[in-house]
Amino acid sequence: MRLEALALLQTLNAELLSHDSATLTLDRWCAAHHLADGEKIVAERIKGEDKPASEEVRHLLNVSGDTPLAYRHVRLKCGSVVLSEADNWYIPALLTPEMNRTLETTDTAFGRVVQPLHFQRHTVSADLLWQPLPAGWETGAAAQAATSGGLDMPDYLLRHHAYLATPSGTPFSVVVETYTKSILGFAPRDVTAR
Repeated sequence: MRLEALALLQTLNAELLSHDSATLTLDRWCAAHHLADGEKIVAERIKGEDKPASEEVRHLLNVSGDTPLAYRHVRLKCGSVVLSEADNWYIPALLTPEMNRTLETTDTAFGRVVQPLHFQRHTVSADLLWQPLPAGWETGAAAQAATSGGLDMPDYLLRHHAYLATPSGTPFSVVVETYTKSILGFAPRDVTAR
């Protein structure tokens, strides 16, 4: 169970790191693992929780403190399954009026809205928030402990911090995506239940 969970988590991590759009990667993950057949990723907007951009965010976007930024906090869902929560700071002036209107008024995922920009994703960090195998698992005693009992997973398993840039290299968005244990909650062997 634990090795299976680690393999799945590392597979998703590698998929996210090797593609520019987390939204499209989650579309594929959702379809491949039948989390909600026929569904595409939507962004359930969480309103009233605006976070000001940190100095790090402004540095990654290469903007001064007085450059207007927009903020979007969402839960990315496949059907009713929440796969991740995302904080997104972006420069509205670098998007089209239609893109800004869609982001402000709909639950369309950011990656889908800005796809016409042919953006490139640049990873700042990718952190496993949960280790399925205990330290020293390769030794006999630790391996036995690792295979007994059920899996007790935290709510969040993986976090990515990245910025999106145009093909010319101009950054326009910083995202922090935190992936939930529901990314592993699929049949036929639901590793979250073990």
